[in-house]
Amino acid sequence: MANRFYQTGGQHAARVADLFAVVAPRYDLVNDLQSFGLHRWWKRRLVRLAGIRPRERALDLCCGTGDVAFALARQGALTVGLDFSPVMLARAQARGEKNGSIPGKPVFPGPSFIRGDALDIPFPDYSFDVVTISYGLRNLSSLQQGLEEMRRVTRPGGRLLVLDFGKPGNAVLRSLYFAYLKLLVPVFGKVFCGDAGTYAYIMESLDHYPAQLGVAAAMRGMKCVNVRV
Repeated sequence: MANRFYQTGGQHAARVADLFAVVAPRYDLVNDLQSFGLHRWWKRRLVRLAGIRPRERALDLCCGTGDVAFALARQGALTVGLDFSPVMLARAQARGEKNGSIPGKPVFPGPSFIRGDALDIPFPDYSFDVVTISYGLRNLSSLQQGLEEMRRVTRPGGRLLVLDFGKPGNAVLRSLYFAYLKLLVPVFGKVFCGDAGTYAYIMESLDHYPAQLGVAAAMRGMKCVNVRV
């Protein structure tokens, strides 16, 4: 039976919005649990690869609760976080307000957060030095259109980075990985969100996602250079 949160066509965006409205209150906790905390390491590595220089402009698409946007800003980037889920954005903005009120915490120009569509980014061409998307490209109704929009708003010589679930090349590891996503990860959705379908969605979406090699090929097809996985 298909996951109700995953639908192609005109209902895709609405179903994904429904999904994130359900998972938002426990989103960060479940990310820690299902990845054994590794998502934080992967996001730090993403930010290191971005190679931020002070006062560069950075855009984090599908920013969720703001992990990557805050990390980019701490590196000195003038950062915008964009997401189409008002519930997730509210949590990101609340985190920013809380961080700004902690005595003794280093002060940095925090990211600004806006609601918008990653398939129709509300900025002119070549607006940003760095554009990132973490665990969001897989959720777009058109991967190609999403990448093209990212490319459009990235200045020549800028950096475009994608972090998402992959597909292991080794057959044994791939089987174990898919079994974990299919059988165990939905348990987190049931326990913490009251609905196994919220995290069973990951496996459903991954079935339709070309993963790391497909994304790299699409980037090369758009004439991006120095593409690596």
